[in-house]
Amino acid sequence: MKFSNSLSTVVATILVSNVASLSTPSPSADAPPPSADATAKSELVSIAEGQNNVLKYYDPLGLADSNFWDQETAATIGFLRQAEIKHGRVAMAAFVGYCVQSNGVRWPFDMQLDGASWPSSDLSPEAQWDGISQNAKWQIFSFIALLELLDECSCGDLEGKPHYMRGGKPGAYPNFEVFPNLYDPFGLFKKMSDEQKAKRLNIEVNNGRLAMIGIFGFMAADSVPGSVPFLEPYAQSYDGNIMAPFASDFHLFG
Repeated sequence: MKFSNSLSTVVATILVSNVASLSTPSPSADAPPPSADATAKSELVSIAEGQNNVLKYYDPLGLADSNFWDQETAATIGFLRQAEIKHGRVAMAAFVGYCVQSNGVRWPFDMQLDGASWPSSDLSPEAQWDGISQNAKWQIFSFIALLELLDECSCGDLEGKPHYMRGGKPGAYPNFEVFPNLYDPFGLFKKMSDEQKAKRLNIEVNNGRLAMIGIFGFMAADSVPGSVPFLEPYAQSYDGNIMAPFASDFHLFG
């Protein structure tokens, strides 16, 4: 009968399909999971595209494929992301500080307990730094070193999170609870979603990149007249050594 023949055909088709599915392994089932290095690189490319939809991912030196200190590529990418975020934050502070110092803004009290006043606003920001006493410079560098030490030694540990080279979030500074959170001292962003936080971090990275270009542009314009034509009307001539942290003849160990 036609009905029995059709039923036999359907049954045979189902059996063949089941046997084929059992004998032929699924490609996705046998494929090994992506490595930590591949995942980190993929995330980096995705983040780069979100930060700049024109240039997108750009790594001419191939640093994202490097293996710093034999720590694997994923750890290297974490280190590089942390370094860029940190340098961007420092550059933003430096750029704002340059603008503030150039406009003569000063604290209303003396610089030191012995009555020493702040350097004259007639000086360039670089010359103002030279005018600060060595003890004051040591205090500034010591405070920066303390923040760096706390970041590296307790990076996320107080919050149960891993180090940025071990899968932790680059740019996240530990919250020590004994003093206000450096990122959100007034608790304004506690309810912000992860998507909003990621978007704000991309904005911060882009602003940091621009600030790095900006502060180096100011220093170049001050040190080499005419080197940055756009800044020439604002440049303040400086003939010292910008890269000397204390003085040109300073030696750390005598």
